[in-house]
Amino acid sequence: MKTKRVLKKIFQYFLQGLIILAPIALTIYAVTVLFNFVDGILPSLIQKIFPHWIGTGPGGESRIPGLGFVLVIFIVIMVGYISSSFIVSRLVDLFDKILERTPGIKLIYSTIKDFFEAFAGNKRKFDKAVLVSIESPEVWQIGFITQQELQEFGLQEHVAVYIPQSFALTGRLYFVKRDRVRLLTDITSTDAMKFAISGGVTHIEDEHEHEIKK
Repeated sequence: MKTKRVLKKIFQYFLQGLIILAPIALTIYAVTVLFNFVDGILPSLIQKIFPHWIGTGPGGESRIPGLGFVLVIFIVIMVGYISSSFIVSRLVDLFDKILERTPGIKLIYSTIKDFFEAFAGNKRKFDKAVLVSIESPEVWQIGFITQQELQEFGLQEHVAVYIPQSFALTGRLYFVKRDRVRLLTDITSTDAMKFAISGGVTHIEDEHEHEIKK
């Protein structure tokens, strides 16, 4: 019996350690993978175009780790900065129209563009968290209104609601009547998204708790 209790205690310690270390390890792994991916974008591109510019030198030295990451971030920031000027913004709009009217490329470009604009920029779509009743009047799900008007689909009293799936980066789109949607005003859209994706295990702080932590 004593051995059984010791083994049970060890197993409890193992689970406790796993709960602490697993999120940290997975976060570090995800950040490292993302960092290495971004860090290799520019050097890999230059390596293909100018193979003698990047690589190991005569002494066997390799490229500086992190330099590609810094350069990519710098380029993205500079593109965002110069795109605000009148002339460059017009050129960007022209290039945007060309891509959106090119057969084949149009589908890929417009889909990727709309996806990024849904999360950032002036056209964010996931900023209106709601409770929506789909299958039963007594059952509610967390969703986000992406379109307020659906006349092009012949639906005058409906809105488009995107419902994220738990523990996944996917979701489903529904056309729902307005009276089956409740706007969430007590929590942010970010907290609502985290709560939905985590399967409801994430704790949502109310305004009082947030003020205390401040």
